[in-house]
Amino acid sequence: MAKRNIVKIGDDVLRKICRTQLTFDEKLHQTLDDMAETMYEAEGVGLAAPQIGMLRRYCVIDVGDGLIELINPVIIEKSEEIQVGNEGCLSIPDRYEVVTRPMKVTVRAQNRYGENIIVTGEELKARALCHEIDHLDGVLYIDHAKRSK
Repeated sequence: MAKRNIVKIGDDVLRKICRTQLTFDEKLHQTLDDMAETMYEAEGVGLAAPQIGMLRRYCVIDVGDGLIELINPVIIEKSEEIQVGNEGCLSIPDRYEVVTRPMKVTVRAQNRYGENIIVTGEELKARALCHEIDHLDGVLYIDHAKRSK
């Protein structure tokens, strides 16, 4: 495994829409391993491929209950109940904004082997899922904070 550099706000890659991941090979596995190592070392709870300069639809998340790897994730269900709280991002260091997110979300994705998976998260996990999937569409949490002000 190798730690990757985290792209910071101002880099155009953070505002681009990522391409679907079509191959599930050793290169993908190594990148996912590197992303997890980078996220843990930076003390984050999530990291998306564009944050390491790759325009691919995958991310890693760990809110304290184990690593989740999501390839080509899509939110398929959101609760009507919402949560409002501070959010930050490894690509926007030392800045936090109040963001409104669903209290619960369900995501359809693939794992590192291309197998279909469903992940449901509540509270912090729901927030992290929304945040990281937003990255794959070039959306940053500060965009949501601006709308809620």
